[in-house]
Amino acid sequence: MLAPVLMVVGTASSVGKSTLVSALCRIAARRGIRVAPFKAQNMSNNAAVTANGEEIARSIAVQAAAAKLAPSVQMNPILIKPEGQRRSQIIVQGRPWRTLDAIDYWQRKQMLWDIVSSSLDSLRQEYDLVIAEGAGSPVELNLKAHDITNMRVATYAQAQTLLVGDIDVGGIFAAMLGTLMLLEPAERQLIAGLIVNRFRGDPALFTDGIAILEQRSNKPVLGVVPWLPQLGLPEEDAVALERPAQMATTAGLTIGVIQLPAIANFDDFDPLAQEHGVAVRYIKQPHELADCQALILPGTKHTLAARQWLSEQGFDQPIQQFQGPIVGICGGYQLLGQQIDDPQALEGNGGTMGGLGLLPITTVFSAEKQTRQVQATSHLPWAKDCPLTGYEIHLGRSELLADQPALTIEVAGANHADGCMRADGKIWGCYLHGIFANRAFRYAWLGSLGWQAQAGQPASDPFERLADHVEQALKPNLLAKLLNGEQKRAENIAKL
Repeated sequence: MLAPVLMVVGTASSVGKSTLVSALCRIAARRGIRVAPFKAQNMSNNAAVTANGEEIARSIAVQAAAAKLAPSVQMNPILIKPEGQRRSQIIVQGRPWRTLDAIDYWQRKQMLWDIVSSSLDSLRQEYDLVIAEGAGSPVELNLKAHDITNMRVATYAQAQTLLVGDIDVGGIFAAMLGTLMLLEPAERQLIAGLIVNRFRGDPALFTDGIAILEQRSNKPVLGVVPWLPQLGLPEEDAVALERPAQMATTAGLTIGVIQLPAIANFDDFDPLAQEHGVAVRYIKQPHELADCQALILPGTKHTLAARQWLSEQGFDQPIQQFQGPIVGICGGYQLLGQQIDDPQALEGNGGTMGGLGLLPITTVFSAEKQTRQVQATSHLPWAKDCPLTGYEIHLGRSELLADQPALTIEVAGANHADGCMRADGKIWGCYLHGIFANRAFRYAWLGSLGWQAQAGQPASDPFERLADHVEQALKPNLLAKLLNGEQKRAENIAKL
């Protein structure tokens, strides 16, 4: 018998669906329910790698961790990794499928429905409950006919579905009631309740708002979730970088991260930002380098386009003359080298460009994509022999022109050099995502910049903090019925 599905859809993108799914996964898991997350299709360059070397969206890996599971490709069968405004690499079941323009992908979406439904069925056979997440809005009417992520999933699974709206951006009534109005009658019947998210102030002030929503929608409001700052979980995608920055005024160390086009896996730097006395600032203009004590070039889905952008924006000379430490991760590591070659046009139109010339490496792109979890050892002078764990996601292969590797990667009993460094360790780069999540290494690098760790209590589990916060805001009886997930949706609606 297939397990029930609880679906979370939103009035728009970035209303907090992913975070709420993480919360619900942890709430269910600590009640003894074997629960798994699911998202049919995700668009993000923030990717994670499973133990089998498969790519899935980073947000799904976070949700799996909330459910106390190792991530699997069934949880996110389709991942779209944008390379530019109209072109994306399509990852299907964890492996590169094709690189397509948006309209070409749209015409092929129906081909992928069987993969979506079979992945969902696989999870439903293995777990007691699946909590599925939609994407964007379920009522984009010009796109809805080809939807394989929102209400098609909910209808297929006859899922109890929650509609989430973000009150912090305003327009909560229009967003929620308008979404319900635009759903088809059969889809509207699947909506089991509403969640008002990111409320600032006293939720008691929204009592009238709850009454209005329930009266006009004929749906229960499951709860009003207060704003929760500094949660410490990775952002789903680069949309978060477009929000106004909330800089810590007490930070003694500012690390600049250049916001490259098609920036990828920028959650690599979250562990740095969470340290007391450290601010991570995403910068788009060369003059902003003056406020930074260290500089990072992050990953990017399109290295040659990023190289051209750096030149066009006037970054070349300011980076080359920057007096502080410089780090490159993945695509950023490639940019620090002498030359980048893409002879097969694997990213965009391909071609050859000179790098920034700060490390003695050359990079050539090949069709074989490297995706794997790895262990490593640091050779950097301020973190000599420090053990590391992380993961790789990259196309290019970089050749060292001097014997200056930054790391030794250990995979399946074999060792090989990775990364490159200047002799003093001030400029370095590597392919290892998640490197700053290694506490000893992070402290060593920050210490080389003059930072000192602050004594204090160990950080609390962000999933427990999130689950406590959300559970307290939701109506316990309604939440229990949703998590119990009776098979017959009609019986559930009647009991609500």
